Amino acid sequence: MKKIVLLLIMMSFAYTGYAQDTLTLPYSVQGKVCDAGSGRPIRSVSVSMTGRYYATVTNSDGEFTLKSDTPIREVTFSHIGYRTATLPASSRPMRVDLSPDAEPIAGAVVTSGDPLDIVLSAIKKIPDNYADTSELLKCFYRETVQKRQRYIQVTEAVAKVFKPSYGNWLHNGRAALLKSRTLVSSRKRDTLSVKFLGGPTIAVNMDFIKVREALLDRDELDLYRLELGSPVYIDGRLNFAVHLRPASVADYALYTGTLYIDQESLAFSRMDLSLDMRDEAKATQAILRKKPAGLRFHPKEASILINFREDDGRYRLGYMRTTMRFDCDWRKRLLKSNYTSINELVITDLYPQAEQITRQEAFRATESLSDMTDLFTDPEFWKDYNIIEPSTSLEHAVDKLKRQ
Repeated sequence: MKKIVLLLIMMSFAYTGYAQDTLTLPYSVQGKVCDAGSGRPIRSVSVSMTGRYYATVTNSDGEFTLKSDTPIREVTFSHIGYRTATLPASSRPMRVDLSPDAEPIAGAVVTSGDPLDIVLSAIKKIPDNYADTSELLKCFYRETVQKRQRYIQVTEAVAKVFKPSYGNWLHNGRAALLKSRTLVSSRKRDTLSVKFLGGPTIAVNMDFIKVREALLDRDELDLYRLELGSPVYIDGRLNFAVHLRPASVADYALYTGTLYIDQESLAFSRMDLSLDMRDEAKATQAILRKKPAGLRFHPKEASILINFREDDGRYRLGYMRTTMRFDCDWRKRLLKSNYTSINELVITDLYPQAEQITRQEAFRATESLSDMTDLFTDPEFWKDYNIIEPSTSLEHAVDKLKRQ
C-alpha cells in the first residue's frame, strides 16, 4: 500500500533559473474575487472559461489572470460554500463578489446515511464519474519555500500530464516539462534548502481517486472513523461532507480531513486532508527522504487539497495544493528555523489527443524540479505563461531574490 504522502530532500542551494521561451496565450481576463459580505479576498477560487477547459485559481490576494488562445466571452467563478457565478468577460480588471450559498436544502434531498456506505458507493462509481479514456492535460505548477517570513525559493513549470482512464487501475501516468524556471536565495545562511521530489508528477502520484491504495482502499478505510457533516454546495451542487479521523494505530501516519461527495452523481468533488502529526516519528517517515547528518527535523503540518471539475458529466482533476510546515535545527545550535513550502498545480487545458509521454521525456518522481532548470536570464519573471497570478508578497520576494 502507498504510505508516502510527500517526499522532500534537504540539500545545499544551487543557483538555477529560467529555461526556454514563453508559451504565448494572447487573450486574457484579469480581476479580483471577494466575499460579497465582508469584502475580503477569497483564495483558490476556480476561474474557468465557458465552453473551453482553460482555467486558473485566485491567489492569496484573491487576484486572477485567465489566459486563452481564443477570445474569452464568459468566465465562471466557483468556490466551496459560495454561489457559482458566470459573468461576461471584461477588458478591464473585474471585481467579482461571491455570495455564500445559503439556498435552503430541499426536504427530499438525502442528507443523512452511513458515511462508510456513501464513500464505498462513491468508489464503485469512479469508472462512471471520471474520464473513461486516457487524457493529456496541460498544467501550471509552482513551488515556493519560505524561511520564517522570507521567501528563499520560487520554482515554476508548465507541464503536460498523461493520465490513463480511471477504469484502468494501472498507475502508468506520466508528466513532462514544457518550461521551467527557478529563483533561489544565494545567501550563505540559506544553505539549507527543501527540494520536493516529483514536481508536476503530483497530478499522477497524489490523485487519490486514481491511486486508491493511498486512502480509498477498503483496508485503509477500516483504519478510520467516518462521520457525516453538514452538506455543502460546490459548483451549485449539493455535496455530502464526510469527515475522517484515525480510529486505529497503524505503522505509518494516517490522515484527518474531509471528503466531499456529490449527492446526485456520488462523485468525489473535493478532498481536504492533513497528515496526522501526533506521532512525529511516523509523520517524519512519511514526508522526509533525506537530510544532512546532525540536522533535526520537526514536522508541523503536511496537508493536501484536491479539487475536481465536472465537464460534460465527467470529473477531472482541476487543482491541487500541498502545504508543508516544519522546523529544523542543528544539534550544536540553540535556534530553530521554521520553513513553509506550498506547491500548487492547476490543470489549464485539455489536449485534443491523448498521446502517451515517452520514458525519455518523462519527469521522474525521484527528480527535483529546481534541479531541472538553467541559469535565470529573463528580466520579466512573470511572463505570458504564468497561470496562477503571483501575490503581492511573492512579487516582492522575486524582486529581492533577483537583486541578490
